[in-house]
Amino acid sequence: MSFIRSLLLWTVAVLAIALAAQVLLPEPGLVLMRYGGTDYTTTLPRAIAIGLAIFAGAWLLVRLLAAPGIALRRRRERVERARLGAALEDMHLGRWDRAERSLATIDDPDTLAIARVHAARAAAARGEPVLAQQHVDTLASTHPALRAVALAELALAHQRPADALTALDASAAQPLPPRGLALRAQALAELGRYDDAYGMLGALRKADAVPEADLPRLEARWARGALLAAADGNALASRWDSVSSALRHDPAVVAAYAERAAALHWDDAASRAIEQSLDAHWDESLAALYGRLSIGRLDERASRIERWLNEHPGSPGLLMSRARLQYAHGDWLGAESTLHDAIQHDAGPEAWELLGHGYAANGDESRARVAYANALRSARGDALVDLAPDAGVSRRLDPLRDPRGSTRLQ
Repeated sequence: MSFIRSLLLWTVAVLAIALAAQVLLPEPGLVLMRYGGTDYTTTLPRAIAIGLAIFAGAWLLVRLLAAPGIALRRRRERVERARLGAALEDMHLGRWDRAERSLATIDDPDTLAIARVHAARAAAARGEPVLAQQHVDTLASTHPALRAVALAELALAHQRPADALTALDASAAQPLPPRGLALRAQALAELGRYDDAYGMLGALRKADAVPEADLPRLEARWARGALLAAADGNALASRWDSVSSALRHDPAVVAAYAERAAALHWDDAASRAIEQSLDAHWDESLAALYGRLSIGRLDERASRIERWLNEHPGSPGLLMSRARLQYAHGDWLGAESTLHDAIQHDAGPEAWELLGHGYAANGDESRARVAYANALRSARGDALVDLAPDAGVSRRLDPLRDPRGSTRLQ
């Protein structure tokens, strides 16, 4: 259809030019051409029309001669596209073997690279990583970035983040495309290099490599991992300083910093981080962690808890923290009463477990067994068993504290 349209257009164009020249030129002029001793004369418009006709005829002749080759090439391209589409459909439906065979035979230069990538994915899906590697390696010289991304995906799918990072850090693959940046950050996080993953957030945001809605979650997760992995106090302080102001009130991030600071014996830093976060944004998990940390400052923490209870009465997290500190002071009667109060405010299995520890430490084995059973029942959502009345067992408790004064009732 396009060939016939071109022929008609050329014919109409030649006739239009000849007619326009004949009508518009008052003196059409004379053209003389001598060839082989013979003179040929005509008017200028006719000469132009003849020239255009000769050019159009030559062009049409070339098109006629090339038409079979063009038709064959287009047919081959349609067949290749149809084969690629069918193979991708097989991939989607899980027909890995058939998809891999079809993709491996595609040799169209325009679709060869993506066909090899999907052939590698199909081979990996049916458990042939060596064959998948061979498919991907064919792209080493022509599409290094695509090869690096494909290798990284295969490596991460088989829990080999080190191999993924090696593939993505190859010089030939630089600069990494957005997908490569996202995979590199994932590999760093899986290797425990949360600091480096956290440092890639700017590049991920600039390249739009991950959805904008996922960035806060990744930022919090990597910040938490970096804080927990801090080797010493200096590294912990440096990583905490690099955390954004918004994340400094994220409960999971604050908890990670406090736990690591407590493990490094930075008692003031651990307690201060939780206190500042709770003063700004209340969170039950941090309230419970405040009493669970293995740090000193028992009196100051107890005073702070009482002040918070005036603002948040019935907080199960605060009641659990108060019970732990009472137990650390050797006040089992007070801790027992607070734990019962916490249970009434839905503190759940943890409160029952702490009751069991307390009863066991005081030699009240029967009630300890009931408390432990209720901890399991509460976790499963089953009906609870009533505690037996006090059988007169001594309530005097030797404070089970370490040299720094923190409770061992965990």
